[in-house]
Amino acid sequence: MRTPICNFVKEYTERNALRLHMPGHKGTGAWSGDITEIDGADSLYAPSGIIRESEENAGALFGCKTLYSTEGSSHGIRAMVYLAALHAKAQGKPLHILAGRNAHGSFISAACMADATVSWLYCRGTDYLSCRADAAAVEAAILKLPEKPTALYITSPDYLGQTSDIRALAAVCRRHNLLFLVDNAHGAYLKFLPESRHPIDLGADMCCDSAHKTLPVLTGGAYLHISPSAPPVLKNEARRALALFGSTSPSYLILQSLDKANPYLAGHTERLASFLPAVEKTRRNLENRGFYFVGDEPQKLTVAAKAYGYRGTDLARLLAEANIICEFADPDFLVLMVTPETGAEGLDHLQRVLAAVPKRPEITEKPPLPGKGEQVLRIREALFVPREDIPAEESMGRILASPTLSCPPAVPIVAAGERIDEAAVRCFAYYGITQCTVVKEL
Repeated sequence: MRTPICNFVKEYTERNALRLHMPGHKGTGAWSGDITEIDGADSLYAPSGIIRESEENAGALFGCKTLYSTEGSSHGIRAMVYLAALHAKAQGKPLHILAGRNAHGSFISAACMADATVSWLYCRGTDYLSCRADAAAVEAAILKLPEKPTALYITSPDYLGQTSDIRALAAVCRRHNLLFLVDNAHGAYLKFLPESRHPIDLGADMCCDSAHKTLPVLTGGAYLHISPSAPPVLKNEARRALALFGSTSPSYLILQSLDKANPYLAGHTERLASFLPAVEKTRRNLENRGFYFVGDEPQKLTVAAKAYGYRGTDLARLLAEANIICEFADPDFLVLMVTPETGAEGLDHLQRVLAAVPKRPEITEKPPLPGKGEQVLRIREALFVPREDIPAEESMGRILASPTLSCPPAVPIVAAGERIDEAAVRCFAYYGITQCTVVKEL
């Protein structure tokens, strides 16, 4: 498979031209491959050459219309919400989205810009961060709403590695004629499992993938995918949607990494088929030592640390002493993200270090749970009113004036326009949140 972006940049670099164009480093040192939209380099938001060819290569691998982003899945989330707004307008309706409460903050900022109404789906059970969307619960929520929403928006996989039943949710959306949008930031590789678990293959209309999270792509590299069966407005306006929210100076280093990933992905199913059994073996071996894991995402090992007698932050510190750096840790969880690049040696090292940690009595303390938010102001309204910063411990009864106030990693305890209640204040204390931005009292 050709890598047209990489090929162009290599040829240009070898010319050793006098660079009287951006960037200011002029290609010196390690930055020779960092260029701008010179003649022949194409344009990300109006591609007709090498970028267009590279995106078509990616689209052939994913089996759908695929567009590049150099600004992460947050860029794709904003584009998806905007496209949902265009779809709603074509139907003569305002934008109304039914969304899982564990949405990333970029979704809420996008809802603000689109002036969307958001109805929240709350988690079942006692684990706030792991919020699988249940098809029966989603259908019940749709039927209870006074007005049918435009779209369902969920996050799957979530940060802890829990995945939702995308196929079942897609069936619900089809029954009710809703768009189905998925934040698949942590799941780009799911397409290349022996049996694809990628949202587009399971019935989503649109999804965004952070390529850099699970594939060998530079930070910021991401995809926006649109199903072949999605309404035409989504496909026709996708490029303009990305241009609306993206920088006019996309990183060519990131574009090259996306381009270079295409031939890698052509053989990724075989690579994963070889690597993932070793990950599962590591999980089982550690379970036999007394560790307890949550989540069903194959490339993520999420330890419920308190069951082993530690806080997640304690285990993260012990791993760091062995030169193993985790993705995320909080009082309850330790998140470890692995890829084939981790290798058998990396998995063995992880297993040896964790196995050497002595098991202690279970910590039975449970994290506090937020209540259901009381929406006082529309999201957009809350972000355009006078505001002030106050200590979080003094915020009860006030209205949040920032997109979210989140517990790690970016799950809203309170969302814009909601009143802060006692349960939220308890969460602030538990997760170490000390300041918040609220509507200024006049």
